[in-house]
Amino acid sequence: MPYTIDINADVGEGMGNESQLLPYLSSCNIACGGHAGTPETMSAVVKLAKRYGVKIGAHPSFPDINNFGREPMDMPCAALFLAVKNQIEGLQDILYDEQASLNHVKPHGALYNMAAVNEKTAMVIIEVMKSFMLPVKLYVPYKSVIADLAIQNSIPIVYEVFADRQYNDDLTLVSRKEKNALITDSRMAAEHVFNMVTNQKVKTISGEEVAIKAETCCVHGDHPDAIDLLKNLRQYLMRKGIDIL
Repeated sequence: MPYTIDINADVGEGMGNESQLLPYLSSCNIACGGHAGTPETMSAVVKLAKRYGVKIGAHPSFPDINNFGREPMDMPCAALFLAVKNQIEGLQDILYDEQASLNHVKPHGALYNMAAVNEKTAMVIIEVMKSFMLPVKLYVPYKSVIADLAIQNSIPIVYEVFADRQYNDDLTLVSRKEKNALITDSRMAAEHVFNMVTNQKVKTISGEEVAIKAETCCVHGDHPDAIDLLKNLRQYLMRKGIDIL
């Protein structure tokens, strides 16, 4: 059975490197105003995605530009629902103008991490997805709270792994506050992903091999070596016979 993987990156976050990233991606997650992103940046990235045939996703966040959406926020569910929904709708308006469609939603930063373990936060995102009445996929971590809730609510999911991040034994990501949280060596990142795709296991920070499923893998667009990581990852996987979808 041939192995396949989608490669995604978070874009439109002010790095200005999208024209270099998009040729190596099969999907992208566009910041839509919560932690970064403006109508202008969203429009520019949508145009690039169309040019390169890259699937387009929304990348909503806690509404927290000052902390780049990386700090947890204690928001009422109704307020968080509106914040996330409004961000996605902002991107959808641009997609409508550009005659493009929304493939998926991937929460950003602290919102993503909280939804992975916190039922209340996860349920807000599920309710937003249900409100659109469209077959839009949700990118989620394997064996997470949000993945289980999405399945229960008939939301199509795609299991996501991270090429440039280390994992804890419970499949949460090692905190960026830890010095070894990021994987910066491109060969190590490629082998990390290859293991997750083919063996359905991830070697955690403690050295354990833990079961995982990988259907899409992310390289963070703001990673200092994002372009080299992506280029080498794509080449490595293709040499190993992995189809990039």
